[in-house]
Amino acid sequence: MLSPETTNLIHLNLIQGIGSKTVPFLIETLGSAEAVINASAQELDGIDELTPSIRKSLADKKLGSPLEQELQLIEEYGCQVVTIYDKEYPSLLKEVDSPPLLLYIRGKLIPEDAFSIALVGSREAKDYGRRVSYQLAYQLAQRGITVTSGFAQGIDTYAHRGALEANGRTLAVMGNGLSLTYPSGNSDMEERVIESGALISEFPMGMKPRSENFPRRNRIISGLTLGTVVVEASSRSGALITARLASEQGREVFAVPGEIFSELSTGTHKLIDNGAKLISTVDDLLDALPQHLINHISTNSPNLGTENKPESPQPSIITKSRENEKTNTEKKVSAPSVTPPDLTDDEKTVFYAIEVPSSHIDTIVRTTKLPINQVSSVLLMLELKGIVQQLPGKQFAKNI
Repeated sequence: MLSPETTNLIHLNLIQGIGSKTVPFLIETLGSAEAVINASAQELDGIDELTPSIRKSLADKKLGSPLEQELQLIEEYGCQVVTIYDKEYPSLLKEVDSPPLLLYIRGKLIPEDAFSIALVGSREAKDYGRRVSYQLAYQLAQRGITVTSGFAQGIDTYAHRGALEANGRTLAVMGNGLSLTYPSGNSDMEERVIESGALISEFPMGMKPRSENFPRRNRIISGLTLGTVVVEASSRSGALITARLASEQGREVFAVPGEIFSELSTGTHKLIDNGAKLISTVDDLLDALPQHLINHISTNSPNLGTENKPESPQPSIITKSRENEKTNTEKKVSAPSVTPPDLTDDEKTVFYAIEVPSSHIDTIVRTTKLPINQVSSVLLMLELKGIVQQLPGKQFAKNI
């Protein structure tokens, strides 16, 4: 149940035209959130630091949505509301400039989430970037490190998936209210994130995903974490905003080198030129963190021993060599006798469309009658799960 002070802070958060710096200042000046809400025009006029527009916003008390509706949605979606005055508020986030007044949380934050790395990048990520994001997240999660990202399509989605597939923790920081799922294509992943981490937002429950919300969202992504990794980003990507904010917050900034002819490498290469740490493996990343953090991660991670490694080996970030591709081409794989576990309906359809020893992607498209972009995406997920491998010439073979 929400305390009266938390309810008053939610009320203040709904008032349009008041920023996250103004509310703590007003509470310090007037004594409580309730006092701010009930302040008279005369009291507000006596505070010289307030601009006329802020005074008007406080006097008018124009809410983005009714308080009663907000409280109902919080209860309906099982949200926890943590304010900046609560001991549960993430300590790293308190250190940033203009930390959020409150956080809406679906799921749960735990102390170990202080050992978190952000993975961000382009929504229009190519197979290379999606593969790197997934594998980095998987390997970080194996080491007990929480993976934080923005739940967007592309790099963010594959970061969350990698952490989930490794049975690790992941935090998804949203640019909208938590009564909405955005993007809708990630609705199947939403409950998994809630069970294995948390959905987080500073925005009221019914807030739609406006463009101006995402730069604000990005400061939370970087603020919750020890460092930010940019996997694949153009020179205009919002991921560069997250990297800049991380640098301003005194956090580490990492970049993964990309394909030299790709527009989606221009942003990451620029970051490297400007001093971001180049990484090509998860060990590169961990080696760049302060030693006391590495010691804590090594001591507390339940997944560092060989007894906890997954049965199917996870490939390194570096692309397979031609020699390995040649070996894969010569490999003959028999058909499985049973359906692999944990496959979606589309993954099962594509999996059974692959003949022995291999099938071309065009043949898979004709057999499944699915769009080629959908088949390509499903094949990538099957490959990341270690069930399918890509051979030269757009041929695909089953691994089991």
